[in-house]
Parts: sequence; structure tokens; C-alpha cells
Amino acid sequence: MEIRNFCIIAHIDHGKSTLADRFLEKTGTVQSREMKEQLLDTMDLERERGITIKLQPVRMNWKNFQLNLIDTPGHVDFSYEVSRSLAACEGAILVVDATQGVEAQTLANVFLAMEQGLEIIPVLNKIDLPAAEPERRALEIENLLGFRADEILHISAKDGTGVEALLDHVIEKIPAPKKNDIFANHSEIFSDGETRALIFDSTFDQYRGVVSSIRVFSGEIIPGQKVRLLRAGRDLTPTEVGFLNPRYCPTKSLKSGEVGYIVTGLKNVVDAKVGDTIWSGNLENPEIGSKKTAPPALPGYAEPTPFVFAGIYPIAGDDFALLRKSLEKLVLNDASLVFTPESSAALGNGFRVGFLGLLHLDIVRERLEREFDLDILVTAPSVEYEIVRANGERRTIANPSELPDAGNYTEIHEPWVKINIFCPSEQVGAIIKLCTDRRGVHKNLQYTDPLRVDLSFEIPLASIVTDFYDDLKSISSGYASMAYEPLELRQGNLSRLDLLVADDRVDALSQIVFKPEAHHIGERWCKKLREIIPKAQFAIKIQAAIGGKIVARETISAMRKDVTAKLYGGDVTRKNKLLKKQAKGKKRLKQFGKVTIPQDAFFAMMKK
Repeated sequence: MEIRNFCIIAHIDHGKSTLADRFLEKTGTVQSREMKEQLLDTMDLERERGITIKLQPVRMNWKNFQLNLIDTPGHVDFSYEVSRSLAACEGAILVVDATQGVEAQTLANVFLAMEQGLEIIPVLNKIDLPAAEPERRALEIENLLGFRADEILHISAKDGTGVEALLDHVIEKIPAPKKNDIFANHSEIFSDGETRALIFDSTFDQYRGVVSSIRVFSGEIIPGQKVRLLRAGRDLTPTEVGFLNPRYCPTKSLKSGEVGYIVTGLKNVVDAKVGDTIWSGNLENPEIGSKKTAPPALPGYAEPTPFVFAGIYPIAGDDFALLRKSLEKLVLNDASLVFTPESSAALGNGFRVGFLGLLHLDIVRERLEREFDLDILVTAPSVEYEIVRANGERRTIANPSELPDAGNYTEIHEPWVKINIFCPSEQVGAIIKLCTDRRGVHKNLQYTDPLRVDLSFEIPLASIVTDFYDDLKSISSGYASMAYEPLELRQGNLSRLDLLVADDRVDALSQIVFKPEAHHIGERWCKKLREIIPKAQFAIKIQAAIGGKIVARETISAMRKDVTAKLYGGDVTRKNKLLKKQAKGKKRLKQFGKVTIPQDAFFAMMKK
């Protein structure tokens, strides 16, 4: 039986999961009585949001061909995982909504597929909708990606129109598995007869341990066979191999060209990371009569790098141990999640957590609240900076409070990203202003058709990790889409902005800001604190400072107690005596009094 390995590339809500459902239905992989919407999206969160968070491979049979579909995430936050999944395929179906056209994140993943040398099959979906414009969208794809408009298939994944023709197209256009390029370039380090496979996903099963999804490029993997993870340097013996249909279906072996899973027996998914190489071969060299070492792992592997950092704190102090256990369980299924303990005078004990992007942060937050019933506070996201000391030493900091005072470093570098925005042509001016106000540098503007524009900017990552996406959607009435990819670190005119309450610094609110914007940011945060901190018997000053320079200030007036209320008549000197005594006490309180921000008030401020 011949094999075809492919994946589906699509933007959120363009019909990728629905098309996968039709494939399962048309090929008879899943019986009609077992069919449900978004069958391959196994998490409730995926179904509610209509997005694929975790990839899922599935095997189907169509006209005596074995079709292996890898359902990949579509968001750019998971582009590393997508790139490894693409390395396990020979082709990809590009799905574009006929009512919306090409989106920025779709384009980013298409370029990843092209870099891998995959055969791309462009498809226009949702042609059954009244708002569909297939001719216009086909020309847009032709202008952007070079595919001929008359060769683009028109389908409706919802009602099944054109799906069988698309399956035939997959067999015809996508090549059969062969010695993959990433292996062919390194034939000198592998000898014939050796088993080579790529891990493109790993999950944790509480009964089986780590289950890894793999693509076998050469050789054969059978249960009980001793194999080695070349990157991790670990030996393991799979207890079970098989494929997903979409349930686990054990088989006697996985052969060259096939996609399936192995039960590794490992207890931590970190030990079987995405991109690692599974190898099995003979370490004995009969010609020399001595043992040789295992070949080096294949290139292209890199540790997932977190771009966005935020503090996560339990609102109830007793939940700290539960939060730690919950994060440890999430890491079992998400090796890209990193966390370290941290403590704050205002928030108590919590964790500093690194994420791949804002969507990754949002998903982890929601999973902690839903799956583990935790009530948590997530601080404002920040990015990782690099400082250069006077002696040339470089140091990376993820928490603004770790930045030394001015004079203890000579330079500070921040990460920049390249951002692509697709938007309606009438909103170009407003979106360019939004990006330039966030220190963006305009690089390119291209009309994909008379009504749509592709904008390209280079912008500091810190400028887009808070409310940039919300502002973009608001300006464009929801029609704009964006994708970003990391660039290099660049020196910036940055400094740490501290918030002082009654001359005491609140570490949890420190942030690294662009110096010319420090006054406006400080003013905004001072006003927030003034609204939230309860009054005291003395006036409380709230200040925003860069080093020793105050850039903004607000004052909470003192609570006034009517000390003369008990007086009924008599000489006015009695009243003045009480007022002078009160003024003296307030002066003393102002000099020695301390302000403690109530934790519930602090949480309320951070959630604003």
C-alpha cells in the first residue's frame, strides 16, 4: 500500500478542523454514529475557541492508499511545533476561507512549508456561503503565493462538496515518502540499515507515561527494540507502537515512511522533546573490531524559546502548593512551558512563567483555572532583556525588578519582531499610526487586491505583548489579522520605571519602559493606584520614578476625622487646641507611617 503524508495549513476559523472531520467521514475511518464536530480537537478549550492547540496525527485509507494526516496548530505562537510537524510530511493542504481571504498567520505557516520543500495544494473553502467570493480570493492567492487561480480547488468542508476530489488530488500531487532532505544531506553520518525517526509531538498519559508521535524515515521500529534519543542521550525500549485511527491502534511495527506513535515508558515529556531523533543501529564495527559512538542528532533541532514572561500568583495563599503541582502537570504535556518560583511583597509567593506568545499565555491561564480549579492572578506580560555591564559582561533578565540601577550597566537590549498585518485598505492609515506610535518601523506595503493590504513592520516585542492586538482589532472592526516572527536584540533607550507608595517601592509593579514614554505610563499607573488604595489618617503620596527622578505623582488625601464633634459650646480655644493636636499627629504619621496595599485591592488593580 502506498503512503501519503500531509498536513492542513489554515487560519483560525477557516475550516481546518471541519475539513479533517470530512476526511475521516469520507474515508470511513470513523463511523457516522461516532462522528462529532472537531473530532481531532480533544480539548474542550479547542472546541470552544475553534482553534487547534495540540496537533493530532490520524491514519486513513483511500483507494488503497494510506493517508497520514497531521492536524497542526495554526497560530504563530506554536510555529516551532508546526515546523517539526511539516518536517514529517511531504505535502500540505492550504485552506483559505472564500469569504475572508488569506490571513497573516496562514501566510507565515505557508512560508514554513515552502522552506521545508513541501508540495502545496491550495484550496478555497466555504464556497457555499452567500458572502463567498471565490474568484477574487483565488486571484489574491495567485498574487501572493504564485499558484494559478484556475488550479485552486473549490470546496465546502461543511457539506462535503469537493472533498472526495481533494482526496484524489492528495494522492496525485503529494509525492510518496522517500529519503527526506534533512536526512539525505547527512547520509555520511548514517549507514544503511539503521533506524531513523523524528519526534514531532509528545504527550503524557498517566497510565502509559510519555507517548511520542513519530515519523519513521528509514528502518523499522518494533516493541521491545532498544532505541536511542540522540539529543537527550537516553536509551529506551518502546513497549508499544502503532497509529491513531483516531484511537490508539497497536501494530507489530512502524516501517519507513509511516507516521505513528510509540509508548516510550518515560515519565517526563521533557525527556522526549519535539525535534529529537530516534536512532537504532549497530554500534559494533566489524572491520575495525571496536565500538563506535552513535551518530550525531540531525540538524534543525532547537529548544523552544519563551518570548513572553508573566508572574502567576494564587489569590489564596494556601493554593501555592496546588499551583506548583498544576504547573508541573502542564509541563508534562507542554515541554515549552518554563517556570521558576518568585516572591513579591505585595502578591506573596508565586511563579515567573515563560510562554511562546500571548495565545500560549492565555491558554495556560485558562487551563489552570478550568482543569485545576485555581483562582489566580497573572501580572502584566513582559519580555526578556539583555544588559551589558561596564566590564563587557552580558546578563539576561526576565523580571523588570532584576534590572540594576542606572550606572551599573552601559547598554540594554530588547527583542524586536517582524510583524505582518493584513487589513482592509480603508484602515491602512489608522493601523500605520498604531504601529508607529508603538515605535514600529514601516518596511513594506503591498496591495493583495484593491480592497486588502499587506503591511510589514519591525517593532519591539514589548510594544505588542499587552493591548496591541486588542487595539488592532478595534481599529479594523475585527477584520485585521497579524503574525510575527522574532528578529534580533537591539539597543534601546530604556529604563526601569518604579512605583513608590509612601516612598516604598512596589517591586511587582516595576516595568522597563521607553524613556520618552515614561511620564505618560507613570501617570496612568499612579492614577490607578490612587483609585484603589484605601485612605489613611495621613496623606499618601504615589510616585513614578526613573532612578532618583520623579516623572509622575498623585496624592491620596488624608482621612478626616471630626475631632470637634464632642464639643458643645464653650470657648473657641478648646476647638483650636484639638485641631492643633490632630495636625501634629498627622504630621507625625506622615513622617513614620507605612502604607500596606491590601492584597485584594492589589489584585483588583492588576485585573483592571
